[in-house]
Order: sequence, then C-alpha cells, then structure tokens
Amino acid sequence: MNAGRWPVALIVLAQWFGTSLWFSPNSAADDLMLAWQISPAQFGSLIAATQFGFIAGTLWLAYSGWADRFSTCRVFALACGAGAVLNASFALADIGFEAGLALRFAVGVCLAGIYPLGMKMIVGWVGSKAGAALGLLVGMLTLGTALPHGVRALGASWPWGTVVLVSSVLAVVGGTLVYFLGDGPHLKKGQGQKNSIARALGVFRIAPFRSAALGYFGHMWELYAFWAVVPWLAAQLLADARQLSLSPAVALSVPAISFLVISAGFLGCVLGGRLSTRIDSAFVAAAALLASGLMCLAYPLLASDWIAIRLLVLLVWGFFVVADSPQFSAISARSCPPEWVGSALAIQNGIGFFITIISIVVLLHFTETVGSKALWILLPGPVLGLIGMRPLLRKPVGIKPL
Repeated sequence: MNAGRWPVALIVLAQWFGTSLWFSPNSAADDLMLAWQISPAQFGSLIAATQFGFIAGTLWLAYSGWADRFSTCRVFALACGAGAVLNASFALADIGFEAGLALRFAVGVCLAGIYPLGMKMIVGWVGSKAGAALGLLVGMLTLGTALPHGVRALGASWPWGTVVLVSSVLAVVGGTLVYFLGDGPHLKKGQGQKNSIARALGVFRIAPFRSAALGYFGHMWELYAFWAVVPWLAAQLLADARQLSLSPAVALSVPAISFLVISAGFLGCVLGGRLSTRIDSAFVAAAALLASGLMCLAYPLLASDWIAIRLLVLLVWGFFVVADSPQFSAISARSCPPEWVGSALAIQNGIGFFITIISIVVLLHFTETVGSKALWILLPGPVLGLIGMRPLLRKPVGIKPL
C-alpha cells in the first residue's frame, strides 16, 4: 500500500465525498417531510428509489462494459458531477414527491459509477492485497451513512435544501480530486467488449469469486436492514431507560445513539483492514460475519432492564456488521481477471443491494408486531454467508509478522 499511499488517500476522500449523495435527504428528513407533506413511509420510498437506481446503474455498467472499457477515474468523476447536478435539482427545484422519486432514482444510477469504481481504483493502485485500503474506503462510506444522524444529534438548523445541497458540493470536489489521477498500475482496460453482462455473470463460475460473493450476499441481507432499524432500536432502548429513570441513558437521543452505533463500523472496517495485512481476508470476513451473527442472535434475548448491556451489544454489532464488507470485495477483486474487475464488482454490488431492499422491507414489516425478536429475520444472512464462503476457509490461517 505504501507505493500508492497518496492515490489511495485521494480515492478514499473522493469516495466519501461522492457517496455523501446517497443519504443526503436523511440529514433533513423531518424538515423535508414537513415541506412536502409526506409520510415516513413515503420518505422511505425516496431512499428505496436511490437503491433501485443504484441497482439499475450497476446492471448498466456490467452490460455496457463502461466499468472496464474506459478510464475508471474519468467515469467516477463524470458520475460525481452528474449526481451533484441531480442532487442539487432535488434540493433547489420546485418539485413534488413524484419528481423527487425520479431524481433520487437518477442519483442512485450515478452512485453506481462511484461506489464500485472507487473500489476498482483502490485495487488498481494497491493490487491484490487491497484489504486494508478497501477497509478504509468502506469505513468512510460507513461514516457517510452515520453522518445524517450526527447532524440531527447536533441540532443543525439549516433549511433542508441547504443541507442536501452540501452533498452536491462535496461530490464535485470528490470527482475533481481523482479526475487526473489515472487508474493505477495493477489493472488494465477491457479489450473493447461492447457487451459484458454475460462476462460479468460469468465470473460466478470462478470458485473463489463465487464463494466471496455468496458470503457478501449473506452479509448484505443483514447490513442495511440493521442500519435501517437502528433508530427504532435506539428509541426502544431510551423508552425502557425512561421507565427505569436512568438519567445517563435518557440524556442520549435517538440520533446520537444511531450515529454511535453506525459509525462504530468505521473502526470495524479500518481495524479489519489492518488485520487483513497479517491474516487472509477470508478469515477476517468470516470472523466479522460470525460476530455480527452472534450479536443478532443475542440482542432479542437481553432483558429490557439491561440498558447498558443492550447499548454495548448494539455498539459491538455496529462494529462487526460492516467490517467484513471490504474483505469480501478484496477477495472478489483478486479472484477474477484484472480486466474484468469493474464489471464483476458492479454486478456483485447490484445483486447485493437488491437483497438489502428485500431484507429491509421484511424486517420493518415485523418490528412493530414482533418487537426485537424480528431481528432474528437477519440471522439467515450470516449463517448462509458463512456456509457459502467455506471453500475460502479450508487453508491454514497463517498469521504474518508485523
């Protein structure tokens, strides 16, 4: 990683700025719902539209071959610029809910040119041992996910349009940072294929890639659904604390707890990445997937008056739930031919994010009626993910010296 230290730093910063477009409405959700007179369910549809747009964008990248045929940094910068314009239109134009859905879908399409291609740029500069750098990259995305909750916790009083517009400015800066960077010495462009969807799907015939992808899909079943339900779990925790008159816990807020739990994943990604320099990424990913699954199993079993323990378990869960993500991407990237990496990561991300939509809908449907035991809906993710990645774990661990 030393040879590409500055390029990696620029890519990580650009990725953080670019992916701030993803959850930009969340930082002003209450004001936005009031201004548009929409319900929380309709606001959730805005987020879902972004996810569907991302899926559509990844499929287009795989079909068109853009992820591998053209300069990755230029496609990344183009996606940042287009996403910034669309996001600014969402913030400033006099539109309604339906137009807002269309704009958020379009922003999601642009994000497909930012998130997977940011990972490809990292691999281009670092090579096959990309676990540590990808850990930092996904860690910054995790902080971006937590940021809206942090803004609410600080009580920012900007108009909602101004809050959303900040992400557009950041995205333009992010695209500018890497526009002239180049794609690094470890990858090469595809050989001019005009249609690469079959090729992108064909990487699933490569056994290590398939195992990593199956682990990633199990991880994705759990990750975003957990992040989606964290505010509900925080509200439940604080309600129990008030009944017990526990003033230290009551002093916290739902946004503050949500920010702490989600942003704990930043540390998980970074520390997991560092560990991957000594232990193969497969073992790091498996350990994180197992730990998050155990937290999922344990949390509904905790007594309602165990406030401190429940909060600790949520923080530990937040730490591990995303720590495996960059390691799965590192394994997938090193398992396929260099000229296929962009399309392969795009199609893997697209399938993974489609899975998140299903798990989010199913989990949120049952939380109000079943309570915290609905969290067990997420358990099949870690279990099936670990089963799917078993072939990657058949070699000795082999710890390298620092």
